[in-house]
Amino acid sequence: MMTLFKRIFKTGEPAKKNDNRSGMSIETQRKKQYSRLFRKFILLTMVCSLVPLVLVGWGIYLNYTRFANARMINSFQTQVAHHRNIIELFLKERRSKLQLIANTHSLDQLVKVSNLNYIFEMINQEYRSITDLGIVDEQGNHLAYIGPYDLMDKNYSQALWFKEVMTKGIYISDMFMGFRKEPHFIIAVTNPGVKKWILRATIDTEVFRSLVENVKIGETGEVYLVNQQGIFQTSPRFNGKIMTKAPFLVEPVHEGIKVRILKGGKDDRGQDLPRLVVSQAWLKEPQWMLVVKQNFSEAFNDVNHANYATLIFLHLSALTILIVSILITRYMITIIRKSDMETNELNNQLMQASKLASIGELSAGVAHEINNPLAIILTERQILLDMMVQKSCHDEELQKQVLDSMSQIDIQVHRCKHITQNLLRFARRTKPIIETVNLNSFIKEVIDLMEREAKTSGIKFFADLDENLPPVLSDPSQLQQVFLNMITNSIDAHEEKSYGSIRITTRSDESNEGVQVEIADTGSGIAPENLPKIFDPFFTIKPVGKGTGLGLSICYSIIERLGGNITVKSELGKGTKFILSFPCRPPSDLLENIPGDEGNKG
Repeated sequence: MMTLFKRIFKTGEPAKKNDNRSGMSIETQRKKQYSRLFRKFILLTMVCSLVPLVLVGWGIYLNYTRFANARMINSFQTQVAHHRNIIELFLKERRSKLQLIANTHSLDQLVKVSNLNYIFEMINQEYRSITDLGIVDEQGNHLAYIGPYDLMDKNYSQALWFKEVMTKGIYISDMFMGFRKEPHFIIAVTNPGVKKWILRATIDTEVFRSLVENVKIGETGEVYLVNQQGIFQTSPRFNGKIMTKAPFLVEPVHEGIKVRILKGGKDDRGQDLPRLVVSQAWLKEPQWMLVVKQNFSEAFNDVNHANYATLIFLHLSALTILIVSILITRYMITIIRKSDMETNELNNQLMQASKLASIGELSAGVAHEINNPLAIILTERQILLDMMVQKSCHDEELQKQVLDSMSQIDIQVHRCKHITQNLLRFARRTKPIIETVNLNSFIKEVIDLMEREAKTSGIKFFADLDENLPPVLSDPSQLQQVFLNMITNSIDAHEEKSYGSIRITTRSDESNEGVQVEIADTGSGIAPENLPKIFDPFFTIKPVGKGTGLGLSICYSIIERLGGNITVKSELGKGTKFILSFPCRPPSDLLENIPGDEGNKG
């Protein structure tokens, strides 16, 4: 029997040994498990969140970059086409004016300096773009001239432009030095009559250059003209001069506008060359190539800025997802840890309940085993009493002692039977037996029972019992269990003190048609954070091995079942007071358990 008790009440020692063999405590294993679970949650969340984000972001980035590049190139082409139209319109307007003058004026009129000067002023009235104006005959000699240079005695019969205009009737030359020894170009037309003469105008080089280069293309952009032979017709902004050879091959004449992106590299001196956006368009007359250049980084600055903004947004989104994932995962792990703790608590409660069930089964077996010899003892006692009646004893003193002994045997046997009945009641749920109980007398009996144990701990009992306390209908057996548990707890509360007191007070509660019992001790008290939990099953503040945490829980259940309630007040280090309230009449479902006519009594 004792071996069975030892097996039941061994708590945790084998498990601890197993943990020591593994070299790692259960708590450490759980921490590692939660860490692995945390990492897996983070990884899964990041994969499920970041992969779609990266794919969508990458798709948006590619599509926007492609769209923005095409849009920038179209804008570049539109700008170049517009500028080409302006240059062609400028040349066409000057050429048309010269043709109109040649067609509407006779040679006699134009060779007069006054007339030619008037025409010169009229042409330059709005926009002073012509440097000089001259009339040249078929032999290349000047017939009249208006301008800042001394060219009247010059003969142009061997000049390229003279030959071209005499052949074509109209000609716009490339840049050349000529007699004035500075870069310039001319527009020349012939008259429609039989006798040929030439009206020749020189375009102001600086005015034309400002027209060509009057395109604001950022800090790195440049615009210039180059002829089919690769000679600059205007000066580039950065590299090259007018009428010098361009450092690149000139493509053949083509329609439309070409836009190319040139990769960077190194020049002859080993210096880095930037990546360029180059646009080329050919003028119809003269056949000059308009070239517009700009650094790629500057031309696509808005696109790059948008791309950088997209990348920053993606990084911020990823960082936000990471932070939110960590917070959510921590919250989930906290919930899982709490759930595991609750599960472990339930498992512990299940183990305790299993132990109690085992104790109950054991108690039932012990009670049955004890009841048999008790029945035999009662039978033998009755036989001895009968024998004494049949055979009279002359020694009255001896007879009295024997009868007293028989009476004591009867009392102790019934006491043992009462104990076994309590064991059986603990082993299996039995219906409460409702009787009329005088609580004052009942409490005195409990005090007498516990007083010896209390004195050994230096604890005194003080009873303040109301003499007019009305009787109650209740189960005395369950009341005894409640008071024994409560007083035992009050005694245990003085464990850290060398002395103390327990005061039990009874009084009527007329407002609720019942009675109240206060059990106040001067023990160690209960911490405020533990007060809401003291009636929970298996909760205890006693040291390991000193309590199961079931006493107050059972008391609470019994009092509630009997129709009463229990409250507690406590101050740490000063003591605890329990207030038990009982109705004078039990709940209706218990009235049927009243034997005889008890249920009909006051």
